[in-house]
Amino acid sequence: MRIRSLFLKIFIWFWLGMIVANVALFLSVAATRPERSNRPWRDLSMVGSSAQKSAETYDREGQAALANYLDQFEESNGISSILFNDQGAELAGRVVPNGWQELAGRAAKTGITQFNVSTTALVVAQQVATPQNHHYVFVSRIARMPLSVSLRTQALRLLAVLLTGGLFCYGLASYLTTPIRKLRGTTHEFADGNLGARAAGRLVKRRDEIGQLGSDFNTMAERLQSMVAAQHRLLGDISHELRSPLARMSVALELARKRAESNAKSALDRIEHEAETLNEMIGQLLKLTRLESGTDGLKRTEVDLAQLVREVADDADFEARSRNRSVHVVNCDECSTQGTEELLRSAIENVVRNAVRYTAEGTEVEVTLRLKNGNENSAVISVRDHGQGVPEEAMDKIFHPFYRTEDARDRESGGSGLGLAIASRAVRLHGGRVQAVNAATGGLEVTISLPAERA
Repeated sequence: MRIRSLFLKIFIWFWLGMIVANVALFLSVAATRPERSNRPWRDLSMVGSSAQKSAETYDREGQAALANYLDQFEESNGISSILFNDQGAELAGRVVPNGWQELAGRAAKTGITQFNVSTTALVVAQQVATPQNHHYVFVSRIARMPLSVSLRTQALRLLAVLLTGGLFCYGLASYLTTPIRKLRGTTHEFADGNLGARAAGRLVKRRDEIGQLGSDFNTMAERLQSMVAAQHRLLGDISHELRSPLARMSVALELARKRAESNAKSALDRIEHEAETLNEMIGQLLKLTRLESGTDGLKRTEVDLAQLVREVADDADFEARSRNRSVHVVNCDECSTQGTEELLRSAIENVVRNAVRYTAEGTEVEVTLRLKNGNENSAVISVRDHGQGVPEEAMDKIFHPFYRTEDARDRESGGSGLGLAIASRAVRLHGGRVQAVNAATGGLEVTISLPAERA
């Protein structure tokens, strides 16, 4: 049965990590254990049985057989031994280490096993009797393992534990965070305007909370995409339907001009102005709908940004001078970008015209184009007016369709609220971004950043 709970997966991963870390510690201890010649305390029962066998071998076969047995015992077990008689004489022809004969004498005299303990070995002297009622003393030396472990050995053990635990922790962290990072990238893509972005199928197929989160995100994205598409279709349909009565109203207006008296001229001019305003708004609405739906599939070419900025500024300056305003290009670096010239012209033009609309009379709108070098070159188009600026809380909202500040709503010059929205969407389709800030000395400054290269 597959585990579906993320909690259980985390628990089992940590549990297995602890088990493997302990196994690694055990194996590292075993691998760094001293050699057999330095093994720890021996089982004293093995020494006792050897003592009895040594005595019987001497009684039965003599000195040569005893010496041969003691040599084999020392070679196989690493324990050196000597057999003494009850008078303290060595019986196998071996060299007696210092202190062993005195220890054997005490054991023969008292009949009690004697011990001599040092930091490196344990010397044991015990009395033994044969079936022939002969008494002997068997003395053995058992090597002891040093109590201290070298710093290098401890470091190797610690390193083994740290590496093992680190590998398991890395695997756990990667298992948990990789799908979350992928889902985060998808949400950023969705937030940037790609309503078709979805969590990958492999992520959604996970049978835990992360998989459920990916599935919920896809469901949410599909519903939002459907709602936005329906809204765009509605706006497009309404815009198209409004064009027909507007055309008929224009024809009727021309007929009314021919039949009307001179005192009706001002009213007819007002009707014509409002009709033109409505027609322009519908055109902008249709353009925004095409941009949002991604159906504006115009071919991309190399666009000379410097020339485009100058042309837009010249056209806007011609219109602005009739309203006692002007547009001035402060700086214009030669650079180009890949894109649709019509969309880029519309974006820059909408920003500049918006600045002309709200800059104070007798002032000029300043336009700059600078090429910034970095890991990726970018062209920054800055449009600064000398108006009242925008409240900070409304700074991000001015790029939303139909949004206007309260001051703009009360002005006769207030636009439809679609120009900056069209500019923002067109720039984002070219991989750029649009930002707005209030200038320190007053007015609003809108910057358009686009990927570009020096011309």
